[in-house]
Amino acid sequence: MNDSAKLKLRQRSGKCHAETITMAHGSGGKAMRDLIDDVFVSAFDNHELNKLEDQACFDLSTLNALGHRLALTTDSYVVDPLFFPGGDIGKLAITGTVNDLAVGGAQPLYLTCGMIIEEGLPVDTLRTIAASMRQTADLAGVKIVTGDTKVVPRGAADKLFINTAGIGVIPTGINIAANRAQVGDVIVINGYIGDHGAAIVDARGDMALQNSIETDCQPLNSLIAAMLKVCPDIHCMRDATRGGIATVLNEFAHSSQVGIRLKETALPIRDEVRGMCEILGLDPLYLANEGKVVAIIPAQAAEQVLNVMRAHPDGRHSAIIAEVTEKPVARVIMATLFGGERVVDMLVGEQLPRIC
Repeated sequence: MNDSAKLKLRQRSGKCHAETITMAHGSGGKAMRDLIDDVFVSAFDNHELNKLEDQACFDLSTLNALGHRLALTTDSYVVDPLFFPGGDIGKLAITGTVNDLAVGGAQPLYLTCGMIIEEGLPVDTLRTIAASMRQTADLAGVKIVTGDTKVVPRGAADKLFINTAGIGVIPTGINIAANRAQVGDVIVINGYIGDHGAAIVDARGDMALQNSIETDCQPLNSLIAAMLKVCPDIHCMRDATRGGIATVLNEFAHSSQVGIRLKETALPIRDEVRGMCEILGLDPLYLANEGKVVAIIPAQAAEQVLNVMRAHPDGRHSAIIAEVTEKPVARVIMATLFGGERVVDMLVGEQLPRIC
């Protein structure tokens, strides 16, 4: 048996026999090691993680071959409930961090995973979430290479919180930033808005609503790579998560000191989402998304970028939704369905808490 096989055998020796998480699983002893071996190492399974060192190490020459700048991001996930139509907290954690790297033009490569687990969580729930994380990481072409596990007493957390950090490499020549919007640019989005927020409302069961809306949670790095291939000079790009597209557009307008004119008739919104918002008094412009990228691109590249987006599985319903104007500075104005205009400002708080 070679050293690699011995290493894998040693790491897979642990088995968690408990049905629920106990404080012993966070103690640093055998119970914790068995949990990590059984649930996380077996699910994530890659060369860097299997070493079980306190850090993951990489060859810089491999990274340098992809570009000359590193991108680093981190995010925490506290969504309630843990499972919702079309996704779960594990899929969300991988997707969110991959997308935060991708919208900066980076090729996502490696992720970390920190688990804060409440005592009493079923171990099978943790296994399901870990499997979902691995499946989503494989889809995005990234590896979960290091992590941490903490257990807190009952009532000190709500079932499970996840923190993920990610590293990617930005290719030479890519310069995407919120302050690069220019007058005359157009703004594109890759499909329907508000699906994730609507799915969470449905999953919570607080309202007697009957709909079939699923989260739009999906890694966007493949779509964004296709966009950059035909237009390396994308000026601004963000994924519209908490605060929805309204917040993203306001961030662009403020950072670039330009105006943005949004067209309500151009917004891709499902009838089910629109109807839910009317019933509950919500605005779809502020609903969370977990698979939508908003990009500002030169007008002359719009047709080519839009064609590439619509040809991609994650962008079939892509649309041009707005244009960049000189005035009013740092304002987003929407031309409404009724021929009027209204200011689209940033919310002071959240329409829906704990949606990611």
